[in-house]
Order: sequence, then C-alpha cells, then structure tokens
Amino acid sequence: MSVSPSPTQKRAPLNPLKVLLPYMWPVKKNRLRFLFALSCFLLVGARLANLYPPLLFKEIVDNLSIKSQGEALLVTSFFMILGYTFTRFLSQLTSGLKDATFSPVTQNAMHRIALEVFCKLHRLGLRFHLDRKMGGTGRALERGIKGIETFMRFTIFMLAPSFVEITAACALLWHLYGFTMAAIAVVTLSLYITFTVLYSQWRLKVVRKLAEIDSGAGGHVVESLLQYESVKYFGNEAAEAKRYDTWLSRYEKTAIHTQWTLSVLDIVQGLIIAVGLSAALILTARQMSLHTITVGDFVLVNTLLLQLFVPLWSLGFAYREVKLALINMDEMFDLMNEAEEIQDAPDAHDLPRGTRGLAFEDVCFSYHSERPILKNLTFTVEPGQTVAIVGPSGAGKSTLLKLLLRFYDVCGGRILVGGHDVRALTQASLRAAVGVVPQDTVLFNESIFFNIAYAREGATREEVEEAARGANIHERIMSFPQGYDALVGERGLKLSGGEKQRIAIARALLKKPDIYFFDEATSSLDSHTEKEIQKNLDMLASITTTIIVAHRLSTVVGAHKILVLDAGQIVEEGTHASLLEHKGLYASLWQKQQHEKKVEETLA
Repeated sequence: MSVSPSPTQKRAPLNPLKVLLPYMWPVKKNRLRFLFALSCFLLVGARLANLYPPLLFKEIVDNLSIKSQGEALLVTSFFMILGYTFTRFLSQLTSGLKDATFSPVTQNAMHRIALEVFCKLHRLGLRFHLDRKMGGTGRALERGIKGIETFMRFTIFMLAPSFVEITAACALLWHLYGFTMAAIAVVTLSLYITFTVLYSQWRLKVVRKLAEIDSGAGGHVVESLLQYESVKYFGNEAAEAKRYDTWLSRYEKTAIHTQWTLSVLDIVQGLIIAVGLSAALILTARQMSLHTITVGDFVLVNTLLLQLFVPLWSLGFAYREVKLALINMDEMFDLMNEAEEIQDAPDAHDLPRGTRGLAFEDVCFSYHSERPILKNLTFTVEPGQTVAIVGPSGAGKSTLLKLLLRFYDVCGGRILVGGHDVRALTQASLRAAVGVVPQDTVLFNESIFFNIAYAREGATREEVEEAARGANIHERIMSFPQGYDALVGERGLKLSGGEKQRIAIARALLKKPDIYFFDEATSSLDSHTEKEIQKNLDMLASITTTIIVAHRLSTVVGAHKILVLDAGQIVEEGTHASLLEHKGLYASLWQKQQHEKKVEETLA
C-alpha cells in the first residue's frame, strides 16, 4: 500500500525532462508533436550550418590575399561572399523558424501545467491554506511557470545544441589542423564547463536563499495589503514598513553577495577562454611560420573558436538560469506533490438532489490533538426542520460547517446527509446541496452581479435580481451609479458590512440548495433590515432544511429546535420556550442579551 508523502518528507530530486516531456509531447495533439519534432530538426540543422560560414570565410581571405588578382579570382570571391552572407542568413532563418515552431509547444505546456497546479491548489485542504501565506504560494506558481519557460529555452535551444556544435567543431579542427589543435579546444571547453558546473553548484545555496527571501518579501507585501484596514485601525503603517524594510535589507545583503559570486565566475571563465584562445592562435601562428597553412586558416581557427566561445559565454549564464529555473520548478512541483488531505473515496457517489435531512453521530474533532473542539457530538436535523445552534464563543459552532462540507474530516463518529456518510459522497455534489452564508463575507473584486451570480453559473439577470430582492439589497444596488455593474473592491471593501452580508444572503438564495447553513447571517445588519430579511429567511426555512448558527438569540426564537453548544458538547436542547423554563445556559444567555438590549435602548 503506497503512502502519500507528507509535506515534511523529502521527495526525490526533480527530473525536469521526465516531468515536462508529457507536456511537450502531448499524446492527443499530433500538431504539437509535429511542431516539436520540426523545431528540434531546425535547431540541429541551424547549429551544424553555423560551421560552414567560417570555412567559406577562409576561402574568401585566401582568395583575396593572392597578390596577382585576376578578373576570374574577383568573380570567384564575389560569389564566395554571396555564399558566405547567404549561409549566415540561412542560419538566422532556421533559428527564427525554430523559435516560431516551438512557441506553440512551450506555451501549451505552460498553460496545461499552470492550470493543473491551480486546480491542485483548490483541491488541497483548508488546513494547507491556513498554514501557508497565499502571497508566497502565488509567487511560487508564478516563478515555477517562468522557470519552465526558462528551462526549455536554455536547455533545448542553447545547452543541447551548443554541445552538438562544439562536438562537430572539435572534429573539424582535428581533421584540418591535427590532434593538438583539437586537444586545445577540448581541454579549454572541458575546463570551462567543469568550473562552471562545480562553481554554479556551490552558488546554488546562495541563489536559493535569495529566492526564499524574495518569496518572503512578496508574501509580506500581499498579506499587508490584504490587511489594509487592520493596518489603518491600529496605525501600524510604520511597523509594516519596518517589517518590509527588514525583508528588503536581507534581500539587499544577499543580492550583493550573489553578485560578487557571479563576478568571480565571470572573471575565471574569461581567464580560461583567454588562455585557450591564446594557445590555439600561437599554435596556428607557428604553423603559418612553417608555411603549412595559409592566412585564411589563421582566420578560420580564430573565427571558429570565437564562434564556439560566444555560445560558451552564454553557456555559463544558461547553466545559472537553468539551475535557478529548477529551483523555481521544484518549489512549484512541491505544490503538485502536496498530499491532498480531503479526497473523494474511490467508490464515492453523488448525493441525490432533494436530500434535506442530516445527522451528527458521536462526532469528535480537533485541529490539534491536544485541544479537542467537538466531543461525541450527536444531533439530528429532520427534513424541512429549522435547527438553531447557539452558545458562547469558542464552543465549536462554526466548526460544524467545515465538517459538514468536508473542509476537514471528523476524527471520530460520522456525519450523515440523507442517510449518506459525507465521506462516501463526492465533494462536489455534497457542496452543491448546501447553501452557506458565512460569518465573514469575502467578495471577489468584480461587479455585484458577478458576486451574486457566482452561486450558480449561467444565472440570468432576472434570477439575480430576484435573489437580491429576497436579501433586501436590490433597491440599495439600484441606487449605485453603475447598479449591478458596480465593482465591490478588493475583498468587497467598497461595501459596508451589512451590504456584503446581504449580497452573501442573495448568493445563497440564488443557489437554491437543499440545505441552508446560516453562520451569523444577520450579525452585521441593523434591526430594521434584519427583521425584513428574517421574514424571507423564515419563509425559506418553512420549505427547506435550515441550520442557523447565531449569537443573537432573538433571531432563533422561532426555530423548531435549539441546540446549546458549550465546550464542544450539546448541554441543552429544546424550543425557545422550553429552554427558558429550564433556566440553564440558554436562559442565562437570553437574560444577558435582553439586559444589554435595554441598556442600549436607554442610552439611545
């Protein structure tokens, strides 16, 4: 039985080619496979064609160096020059065609991987998202996708073809000028590549540290801006700037160190190339002095070696970029390999629509083993029944929703919806059956229409307006200059708390689920608006199953059953009247709230 790796376990090192090949060579897309093969052919052809211009240039130089230039030699030189420039152009042409043909392959691979990671993030459990900073996760995805593009560009278009060209050039030097000349080129190239790889490997920890600090700084910016109101409430602009300055100072120090190590790399690389080129040219000059080669040969050796060393210069840069890309890709693929805490069972089935009853049977749950939240909780909600859950803060009321929707799985016992264990249902069908008005309403930075219609894809304007009327928000929306097209701002900050809550209620009404779950649904509303909406909610509760989590007890007096939750256990159960007669915790909370209400009315 295989065990999914936990987030703390180290997985095997990333094999980028193995991971990326299925995306670059998609099984069902023959066009992309053809373009990939064509671009590889053009790539190799372009690199091999690069060796021909230096040979032509040698012949041109030898022709032009003949003292007695005749008309025939001039004509020959003229055609050689045309051939030389044409082969240069041909190399550029094949390179351009290669880029054009490979672009659809690259973009499609990036598209598919980005979508796959995005969907994976939505499949990961709530615990994962609460434990991580979303700014850092977003940056990891962004850098990972760019890393894929960098890896493919440098590995497929630079490193691999450079080795093909280097091998062919060394063979050509051996053939034309003997073993010693080829050996000088091979030794120079080997020293350069060995030093670059070993030194860059050592630099890897510096580059990785820089990437981690960059993620931390980016995550802090996102988090601080998301908490804009909190920053302003407590006047902590200076404190936030100080925290960000700490990140920037770390980044500055690490970036300077990184640049110093890069400068050392460039200097040593330049020294190796200078020594190798000097040795080759000295050997060529000696052969010229012995009249065994011509001036054109001297030019050929110099041109050919420089032509090799130019991509070699970029080889060091390419290697560094590839290593950095691998770091970024590794971070992104860590997200893809993250274990999914909540998954559909292999034999999971859809919840039949119209299912309205639910039950909690001996449910135990804790976020951490040392702090239990729910303890052997048992209660039943009959179809069409309205059940209110009340109790002091921290009693575990909102946790019930997270368990019902399987954001977490119970530690013990089970939750049934229509007689089906929620763990035996598909998550999609379970969540489609439940309409939620959360305590903290967070909206998309889109139009009001988008935010209400988000509950049901394809909802018409009339349906959205009907839901808004049910939430007593339609008239307010129409008073805005742009009406339903008005943007709500980041997290809905352009709207008041009551307006956001009414939009959340409208969204739940539009969904038309089988079960409604209202988590402090009217806590941000004034008393008049609350009464208007309460009428609609009462009418809704009369025809469907409704669970109401409430702090204000006045909103639940009409419930069929009230459950009083304290320290994760039901301590009282009954109707409003029976609980008052019992004179327990509910009666105490009721009396306290009534007293607070009288004090507020007196002060008003």
